Amino acid sequence: STVRVDNRAKNGRSTRTFISENLWQSVYNDLKEGDYVFIQFGHNDESKQKVDRYTTPAEYKNNLAKFINETRSKKAIPVLLTPVSRRYFDSAGKVKETHIIYSKLVAEVAAQMNVPLIDLDMQSRKLYQQLGPECSKLLFLQLQPDEHPNYPEGKNDNTHFSELGARKIAQIVLAGIRSLKLDLANHIRLPQPKK
Repeated sequence: STVRVDNRAKNGRSTRTFISENLWQSVYNDLKEGDYVFIQFGHNDESKQKVDRYTTPAEYKNNLAKFINETRSKKAIPVLLTPVSRRYFDSAGKVKETHIIYSKLVAEVAAQMNVPLIDLDMQSRKLYQQLGPECSKLLFLQLQPDEHPNYPEGKNDNTHFSELGARKIAQIVLAGIRSLKLDLANHIRLPQPKK
């Protein structure tokens, strides 16, 4: 009850389009001292097939730096996250990296600018590996025809999460907040049983 989460993420946006569509400006305008800004991009920035979204590595780093500097100018606290991994296993059942370049760029910016970093890429891959090629499907929109009313023809998606997957990834982020010893960690509470 002491923390308000204001999710400004928008599907399909890269750092470049988040800026060009004035989505970042609205975040910046509303920032107040002590706010935390969790910054996680990469999926769309690295997609060369989608030229409307693609952001070069140099532009990507500059855009992250802009978000960080402008967050700090309002005395708010930036936190960087590497892009969450897609679900991809090799033929031997070993999970593969899917954001090799852009995750490293986030880590470089975090180190250069002394920003807390949650390595969501690595941590999500660990989760998929623990579950294995079959059980990890439960985390994603892996649906048979007529299994879900929103996807009557089914879906085979290894990028977007099911509700279970979203909750598991959120738990990784909460663990990251704790391990970084951010003041925000003092507000994490276990759900109380219903009476």
